[in-house]
Amino acid sequence: MNRSVTVGSLLKGRAEVIGLPLEMLGGAAGIERTISSPHIQKTGLALAGFDAYLQPSRILVFGESEVRYLESLDATQRMHVLAAAFSHDIPCVLITGGWTPPVELLAASDRYHVPLLRTSVKTPVAIAKVASLLDDELAERVVIHGVLMDMLGLGVLIIGESGIGKSECALDLVVRGHRLVADDTVEVRRRRETTLIGTCPELTRHHMEVRGLGLINIRDLFGVAAIRASKRVELVVQLERWDPHREYDRLGLEENRYDILGLKVPLIRMPVAPGRSLAVLVEVAARNQLLRARGLNAARDLAERLEQTLREKDVHPDVDAEDDLEHGGHV
Repeated sequence: MNRSVTVGSLLKGRAEVIGLPLEMLGGAAGIERTISSPHIQKTGLALAGFDAYLQPSRILVFGESEVRYLESLDATQRMHVLAAAFSHDIPCVLITGGWTPPVELLAASDRYHVPLLRTSVKTPVAIAKVASLLDDELAERVVIHGVLMDMLGLGVLIIGESGIGKSECALDLVVRGHRLVADDTVEVRRRRETTLIGTCPELTRHHMEVRGLGLINIRDLFGVAAIRASKRVELVVQLERWDPHREYDRLGLEENRYDILGLKVPLIRMPVAPGRSLAVLVEVAARNQLLRARGLNAARDLAERLEQTLREKDVHPDVDAEDDLEHGGHV
């Protein structure tokens, strides 16, 4: 399902936090208009009569050239070209560079209920910031039951059935110096084609539920260095109850993947059994994944050396026999 965001929520969001102050100049009646595309349209030709390519779901940006062009027209022409542009049901118009709009533009925004916004940020930077903000707001997302940790700069998502020890493992990792992003409920959104960003819902942010202790606030207990607002998901560790009848990967040559919103994330299945230190194992898994990302794979390198040794023995099969004869047949 396609996501959308209203112009009102865009104004109330974190635009100013990312350096994009917005003010509304007119068209307040259309504040509930929806934006469903992160792509911005800046087509000055729309004001010259070529308005057929205006998209109803995209913000229309007016920079210096568009404002100057409108000022070059007489009042009747301005109202005519603005009426044609606003007939495409665009969500809002954003004036960049802090330019003052002609009175006809203000009147048209009120008449057609199209919000007219203004920012002091220059056009190229404003377009980049709006696109980034909308890309984040409109991203496809899913909620996963698990724990997300920032471990040595690697985003590790710990999943498993309820009661298996995810939160206890995460608490141990926090004590070891790693950072908590989300516990129990992880909201993962897909940005662009290859990136998954995990965050925690505002209501439960910084909190963790530990059986026997109840709810605890990690930020209050361990300080701001023990938490993080969001992190890219780069490794999934799935905790599973130990099954003595199951064959587990002992070499680490298997490359399993976990599907999140159509993207395949490296997966490690970690059997849980009494006496195993899960926090240490998860930390080692994170360190090992960092090495693999740099092209260092201990299991693969060992397998290749073993294969090379076997090939050399096949090429020189009599070497061992000659050594036995030199020692009188005794080894």
